[in-house]
Amino acid sequence: MDFRRFVRGAVDWPRLEAVARELARRYGREELHVRYLEADNWLSTPMVVDDEWFVKVVSRQNSVVHALFTTGRNLGAFSSGTEGFFEHFGTPLDMAEHELEATERMREIGVNAPAPVEAFEVDGLGVLVLEYLPAFRSLDQLDREREREVAPQLFESLRLLHENGLAHGDLRAENVLICDGELYFIDATSVRKDAAADARGYDLACALAALEPLIGTRAAVEAALGVYDSTELLAAREFLDFVNIRPDHDFDAAALKGEIEKRATDSGSGHGVA
Repeated sequence: MDFRRFVRGAVDWPRLEAVARELARRYGREELHVRYLEADNWLSTPMVVDDEWFVKVVSRQNSVVHALFTTGRNLGAFSSGTEGFFEHFGTPLDMAEHELEATERMREIGVNAPAPVEAFEVDGLGVLVLEYLPAFRSLDQLDREREREVAPQLFESLRLLHENGLAHGDLRAENVLICDGELYFIDATSVRKDAAADARGYDLACALAALEPLIGTRAAVEAALGVYDSTELLAAREFLDFVNIRPDHDFDAAALKGEIEKRATDSGSGHGVA
């Protein structure tokens, strides 16, 4: 068993069966077809039910890991010169309810996200039910040409979040899905409302970090500058070293920082860049 599976933990079959029985009861199904996913996910046990619903089962161990991640991310934010802005939710049900609410809010402002269904608790487990997108590919599963095409859409969706006072908080290639030609955000986390500006800079840094290994440094910065100005990119630059130490990002931070500084200088906004 690899480290990720060990940390995430395994929910016992009787408890997963209890979740399946509750789903069948709620949705009037005598039988359910449940397909468990070997997803790269620390914070839940994901499964597809009847090819109709995407279900996340959140355990107490997942909640503990989320608390550790939140502490680590806030320490990283401190290292970037800002106060920590990530929030933790205390119980598995709290985590499920938060993601349901975040998904609802994204859809309300026009950002594509799977349709939220409900969140509930079974035997101490938080259960989140969303629409299942049957034919999706994540951003890093596209070919390079298609990745270049969707890069502006990624920043446009991110900008829409930010203009409405929201932030994603965990933007990476696996959390950007393409389905029927449309871009979707999933797995938004929680950031403090009084730290919106820092959270926006962090989101933008994560988006650049996700795109840089796929389409190259220059193309990633060019796509961002189609939506954000150089001052905003300079703010994001301050978070790149922090993002670079996360295990779920692998990109050339020095190259991105250099390209942002170059473009800021070319636009007349780069004087005094450290």
